[in-house]
Amino acid sequence: MSIVPSRSDGTILKGLFSFSAKPKDKIEISDSYQLQIAIPQSFPREIPKITEIGHKIPREAKYHVNGDDTLCLGSALRVRQSLSQNPSIPGFTKNCLLPYLYAISHKLKYGGDFPFGELDHGEPGVIADYLNLFCLKESSQVKQALLLLGMKKRIANKKPCPCGCGKRLGACPFHYKVNNFRKLAYRSWFNAHVVNLGTMT
Repeated sequence: MSIVPSRSDGTILKGLFSFSAKPKDKIEISDSYQLQIAIPQSFPREIPKITEIGHKIPREAKYHVNGDDTLCLGSALRVRQSLSQNPSIPGFTKNCLLPYLYAISHKLKYGGDFPFGELDHGEPGVIADYLNLFCLKESSQVKQALLLLGMKKRIANKKPCPCGCGKRLGACPFHYKVNNFRKLAYRSWFNAHVVNLGTMT
């Protein structure tokens, strides 16, 4: 891949991305895709946007391609959590991009579902994943947790805990989980994300 000129802040990589991968208990797959990777200047606080420019991947929700043709590598918080394990471009490639491309290649070659399981596309899938991440039971609780993440910690800690315990957040062990997610993004990102959830399709 090579660096191409960009009018926006950041870096754009463009070209052939080849890989060979064999996840545990899965078959080995070697494949390649023509990709454009837009890396924002604020990386790793902001996530790169990946576009498959060879039109090898069908532009359909079941292949997890967004309406703007960027690839949906997973729910936003899940991707940020994965990236936090190794906040670098190689880390992003290994932990976020490669599992998606492996799953796509497996689906294109063998059909059926994604080999690692998959979420519904859009808001239902995101909410389902966040229920798992936050260990909550209701979508309303997830949105409340995101709203708390968009507040200053001292203010959020005075609000009711979204887990439903009846305590304020600061008095419930759930605040440790919330604080861990605070490390993944700015408050402004969480505020925008909870709004965007209502517009996902």
